[in-house]
Amino acid sequence: MILDRLENADRYHALHPLFPRAFKWLAEANSQDLQPGSRIELDGKRLFVIVDHRTTRGPEDSPLEIHHDYIDIQFALQGTDEMGWLPANQCSLPQAEFDTDRDIQFFDDQASLYVSVPPGTYAIFFPEDAHAPLAAPAGQEVRKLIVKVAVDVHASQA
Repeated sequence: MILDRLENADRYHALHPLFPRAFKWLAEANSQDLQPGSRIELDGKRLFVIVDHRTTRGPEDSPLEIHHDYIDIQFALQGTDEMGWLPANQCSLPQAEFDTDRDIQFFDDQASLYVSVPPGTYAIFFPEDAHAPLAAPAGQEVRKLIVKVAVDVHASQA
């Protein structure tokens, strides 16, 4: 997991060949024009953005989740998102089998760490990072962009 501000994104460009494009898009995006629930494809299935506007649920109602095929860059626009974290290999209480179509699995394990992600800040979660977004006290509005970066850069673009 990485937690940082957008102005420091160039420090992480070497971690993945699609990171420079993802961070460039975040820096140039006009968040006022982005509709909640929309999906913006930057490079087919290899790199896309989900525009999210939700209400926080509190830590007890925010299960940990993991992804195998995608890295999440969760960038806060408005409101502070509290996100739980636990190494994925320490998750032992699955709610169901891994959903390969949606690339997600939820767990009832408790996060070992919570971080605040205020506006202008992002958290990067790799497949080895179980994470629990929207864990701030229930009822707070959060607007964020979730950039999905394919782990396999050779994945189909379609």
